Amino acid sequence: MSRPLPTPTPPIRERSRRHSWVRVLLPVALILVWLVGASLGGPLFGKVDEVSSNEQTTYLPESADATQVQKLLGEFNDSDSIPAIAVFTSDEKLTQTQLDAISDAVAAAPDVEGVGDDVSPALPSDDGRAVQAFIPIDSDAELADTTAALGDELRTGVPEGITVYITGPAGFSADLVAGFAGIDGLLLGVALLAVLVILVLVYRSFLLPLVVLSTSLFALCVALLVVWWLAKFEVLLLSGQTQGILFILVIGAATDYALLFVARFREELRVSQDKGTAVLSAWKGSVEPIVASGGTVIAGLLCLLLSDLKSNSTLGPVAAIGIVFAMLSALTLLPSLLLLFGRAVFWPRRPRFEPELVASEHGMRTTGLWARLAGLIKRRPRTIWIVTTLVLLVGAAGITQLDADGIPQSDLVLGASEARDGQVALGEHFPGGSGSPVYVVVAEDELQDAADVLLANDGIDAVSVTAADSPSGTAPVTADGITAVGAPGTPVPDPTTVDGDVLLQGTLTDAADSDAAASTVRDLRSELDGLDALVGGVTATSIDTNDASIHDRNLIIPVILVVIMFILMLLLRSVLAPVLLILTTVLSFGTAMGVSALVFNGIFAFPGADPAVPLFGFVFLVALGIDYNIFLMTRVREESKAHGTREGILRGLSITGGVITSAGLVLAATFAALSVIPILFLVQLAFIVAFGVLLDTFVVRSLLVPALTYDIGKAIWWPSKLWRRGED
Repeated sequence: MSRPLPTPTPPIRERSRRHSWVRVLLPVALILVWLVGASLGGPLFGKVDEVSSNEQTTYLPESADATQVQKLLGEFNDSDSIPAIAVFTSDEKLTQTQLDAISDAVAAAPDVEGVGDDVSPALPSDDGRAVQAFIPIDSDAELADTTAALGDELRTGVPEGITVYITGPAGFSADLVAGFAGIDGLLLGVALLAVLVILVLVYRSFLLPLVVLSTSLFALCVALLVVWWLAKFEVLLLSGQTQGILFILVIGAATDYALLFVARFREELRVSQDKGTAVLSAWKGSVEPIVASGGTVIAGLLCLLLSDLKSNSTLGPVAAIGIVFAMLSALTLLPSLLLLFGRAVFWPRRPRFEPELVASEHGMRTTGLWARLAGLIKRRPRTIWIVTTLVLLVGAAGITQLDADGIPQSDLVLGASEARDGQVALGEHFPGGSGSPVYVVVAEDELQDAADVLLANDGIDAVSVTAADSPSGTAPVTADGITAVGAPGTPVPDPTTVDGDVLLQGTLTDAADSDAAASTVRDLRSELDGLDALVGGVTATSIDTNDASIHDRNLIIPVILVVIMFILMLLLRSVLAPVLLILTTVLSFGTAMGVSALVFNGIFAFPGADPAVPLFGFVFLVALGIDYNIFLMTRVREESKAHGTREGILRGLSITGGVITSAGLVLAATFAALSVIPILFLVQLAFIVAFGVLLDTFVVRSLLVPALTYDIGKAIWWPSKLWRRGED
């Protein structure tokens, strides 16, 4: 039986006037502090690329072969430039006049700002319908602008009927840079607009959505300020991917925390005439779930520090910093703004002071959607949780269709891609791996042994060695040794050595980002195992990245589960409830991944998924999905102390249903905004998290968890005092 709450007594007017100067100066001071922080962080939105990098090898473990080879390339070539491949194609066999024009255009390429001088000669294909040239792009150049300018310059220098592509590592990197170009403006604008629309529809107020969005934006500005300077001093690594996730996570989390606080504030305004008393009561009622929720997300994110991939391990602290400021903003800036505006913040639907109505309801409204849902759960709890579980299990079965073994570099960017088209053209006329060779660093006295291993592999078309005194910078290596380059009688060049090592280059028969090329590189590593050799290059980097991602996924997911379960046990003072909450959240994650796999394969026809997609999806869905269970169960525990467990579950669902649903819609909308960035990883993550959050909000937290806990009764609190002394 529920026990009626006493009718709240109006606050004493004298108490509300006491320390009135503190109630004015403190919120004003806090608002000014946040204004200063936001004014310093706001201008950095357009400058994140100054302290970020999207180079894959930057994020590989130091011990990876590809990382070590990448560091040595500059020493062998005396340059840290990024190679671009210019491909010229024609439907007909190229004439000598056309070939001469192409050669002249290639020779003039260094005139383009940002292009290096060591341009290769124009190299015709065996079929006579294509030409390729290797053109270095300075590492400190604006990659996207330079490659675009290079393409334009080459097109003006060749006759009509010849198609020009810029591809290779520089071309694909330029695609990534262009893909992330809208992350400061477009992504942020879409996310904020989505949140604003939802808030206006939910609250039907003009001022409150602006107050909540200000809380989120200020949190993001200050978080960016801290992260930018940490990246500036190389304490953290920052990439476009990490930047996008930081923006979305802070906006979504800060808005969720703000919604929880606002809902509690509106409750308190119904039993208190004094806005200061209402803000303080709302703060006391919100601080535990907000801190617990944020702490859970932070703990889950910091588990990424165990990752071998720096792109994962650096995301953890970057995103954790964002969550810290999201919590601080919701617990300091938002209360200050609400204290200044009071009931006016809800205009035109200001909550009225109605203590008699609240007392008659015992703190819970008896009408509306959530009250009716609570009544349904009361009547048929076991049927609801069993049916819901079966439906979720059916959706989770689709996870077997998820292909998360890696995707080709050419498929990282969605939409049109000159680099991708150029790679296709290159493969039609030249060996597929032209321009993206396998690099093998080996001791000079083992050069021939290593070359023989490469030459014996069907996946290698040709082998050369870096030689500074060769006109082309390299010299072919055959089974008979190094071959001279140039006219007959030209002396055989000496290979360039660095600390007694030489650099071999193997031209792959297949495209560098193909499964066949990956198989070739793995075979070479196995066959070269007896030599003191390191194997690197574009294909090797992709292999090492995928292997590290799979290792991270298998290690970090169980650790996150244990950490979050421990936090829930401390929060709920129970063992059984946290175990069940974790299981329901994992089931929700499995369903989200299963449905996503079917959508990716059957509707969008994606080529696969990055191995990090399941890990990131798990981190965000489990950590953020637990948020809503925390919001619900902390209120259920609070109500259970006064009304018994089963009544407390129904009351907790009725009271928190609206705010948690609104928070879920906001978070889903903000993550969905990631899909405006044409990067496959972010588009897939956007769908997984948005769908998973909606699933968790409308099914798991609204039906499964309340019905299951209601069916179990007070045993859900085992072994706490509430279990021993509470009511069913």
